[in-house]
Amino acid sequence: MGFIRHSRRVNPIYNQAMSKSRSEYVCQQCGRRFARMMGRCPQCGTWNSLVEEVVTPTAAPAVRPLGGGRSAPRRLDEIGGDVDERMPVSISEFGRVLGGGVVPGSIVLIGGDPGIGKSTLLLQVALEIASRQKVLYVSGEESERQIKMRALRLLRSADNGAKEAEVPDQLYLVTETNLAVIEGHLQQLHPDLLIVDSIQTTTLDDLDSSAGSVSQVRECASRLRELAKGSSMAVFLIGHVTKEGAIAGPRVLEHIVDTVLYLEGDRFQSYRLLRSVKNRFGATSEVGVFEMQERGMVEVSNPSEAFLAERMINAPGSAIAVTMEGTRPLLVEVQGLTTPTSFGNPRRTPNGVDFNRVLLVVAVLTRRLGLKLGDQDVFVNVVGGLTIDEPAADLAVAAAITSSIRNAPLRADTVLIGEIGLSGELRMVGQMPARLREAAKLGFKTAIVPKRLRRGEPWPDGMQIIEARSVNQALEHALMAGE
Repeated sequence: MGFIRHSRRVNPIYNQAMSKSRSEYVCQQCGRRFARMMGRCPQCGTWNSLVEEVVTPTAAPAVRPLGGGRSAPRRLDEIGGDVDERMPVSISEFGRVLGGGVVPGSIVLIGGDPGIGKSTLLLQVALEIASRQKVLYVSGEESERQIKMRALRLLRSADNGAKEAEVPDQLYLVTETNLAVIEGHLQQLHPDLLIVDSIQTTTLDDLDSSAGSVSQVRECASRLRELAKGSSMAVFLIGHVTKEGAIAGPRVLEHIVDTVLYLEGDRFQSYRLLRSVKNRFGATSEVGVFEMQERGMVEVSNPSEAFLAERMINAPGSAIAVTMEGTRPLLVEVQGLTTPTSFGNPRRTPNGVDFNRVLLVVAVLTRRLGLKLGDQDVFVNVVGGLTIDEPAADLAVAAAITSSIRNAPLRADTVLIGEIGLSGELRMVGQMPARLREAAKLGFKTAIVPKRLRRGEPWPDGMQIIEARSVNQALEHALMAGE
């Protein structure tokens, strides 16, 4: 038996078998690896997300001894850099989402649906920064001629249709997907800003997997992160999204970068929302509002006024909610419509609000207020393509549905803010004074809010604040105002 064990250790055929390449199946959503093919990933539950990859064993890297590395601890006061050291951006909405500007050495990931305006927005940023700093725009999806045509169109539109537009002399374009070649361009140019469009098309020759796979996306993003941190070069990555709306590739990609931005919006609407879901240099859940026009992505300085521009005054089923997007309060119109159902089960169709929140509000209105909604189809819509995730719009949704079924309009200068509980009570929401100040700034005279049970920041002047303990009291005040 000892001879057999010894022969296995020195048998060259056995060692050769161990060094052969093998196939692994990698989930393109969560990155988990499996030895065999499965229809559904056991970890994330995604169907048909496993892709075969060939893995070639490599020699284990040598262990670096203690003290043999190049890094050395330094005192905090010896490290350079200032918190205000940012690249200024004239597009104020874009700088607002980033936290005040572009941080040197940061890596930012921007995702969004195809055709939503990601490349257009970053090209506008590149044209603006290239007027004073060096920018390299790397594209793996479009030719250099296509990018130049779009850049000239943006410049001419910004210059009121001038035939001869002034092109920045520090903007460089290249069409390349090989990361090794891109690194060579970076060593030659030393740009202050790098834009990669997109990370799913960038590849490394060291990996056998195809472009856009988990290993390629992860390794390319890690290499770009090391380049950004080592050279104080800001990097912007454009990422594709899946049909569920998440950035394609493993979730580890969002952990590699410093900031994750999503460009959202309805393709049938002109407004676009740039939302921050992760930001190491600023506030999260911050939102910038843009409008897609012929001259590119135009920032909307007062989004509340834009969302309420086409509102029909004193129309039944219309209520005004104040929602918080990051640190910015936004006023939006919530529309409700009830109609007798033609089916056995009535429909509940929300657009821009959570489906479960609509079911909760309908249940409270049916049980606590006695509204007969069991034979009514209920439709709820948020005007402007905005999506409201917080429960502060519950009272506005309930008022819109009640106004529609009773055919009683609400007064045009009234806003409704509050969360509805299952007992029919109204609950206070955060940042109420900021919401009321924004409503008063736009000319609203009355606000119906939950009753404040403890003393806090005083209400802003110039508005009539009606405090209600229950949704029944709030709707009585709202419909009384309509009368």
